[in-house]
Amino acid sequence: MTGDCPLRIVIMGVSGCGKSSVGAALAQRLGLPYRDGDDLHPAENVAKMAAGIALTDADRWPWLDRVAQKLRDEAPMIIGCSALRRVYRDRIREGAGGPVRFIHLAGDRDLIAGRMAQRQGHYMPPSLLDSQFAALEPPGPDEALTVSIDQPLAGIIDRIAPHFKGSQA
Repeated sequence: MTGDCPLRIVIMGVSGCGKSSVGAALAQRLGLPYRDGDDLHPAENVAKMAAGIALTDADRWPWLDRVAQKLRDEAPMIIGCSALRRVYRDRIREGAGGPVRFIHLAGDRDLIAGRMAQRQGHYMPPSLLDSQFAALEPPGPDEALTVSIDQPLAGIIDRIAPHFKGSQA
């Protein structure tokens, strides 16, 4: 990134891919704040997901607008957000107030299902994982940096961080 444009980074992928862990670790490495996009969901969305009901686009638009607003108002920052479809990523880009860099955390269903089964205290049940994969439109190289999650956290961060060396914090 060039000029005086602050970094706006979105860590994206299906539920259970490690957005929160990677986002927090990358934020520490780059010296940026991290925000978990799950915290921006309206209570109605959280209740639906907790009940095992997949969100609709109508449910997601206000949440995506909140994500974009945080990027616009609080950049530089890193935020975790599933951003599964290109139209969702476009919505975030349109409202973010500047360029947004997406990092797609990619992994196979079995690996992610295993991780979801082990985590505690999250409202998203493993039963919604298939709906997440069904909605996922993997970004191409023109849209995001894709990183495999089939490696230790440190390896993931080592793969991502050099892409932001010298960028405006």
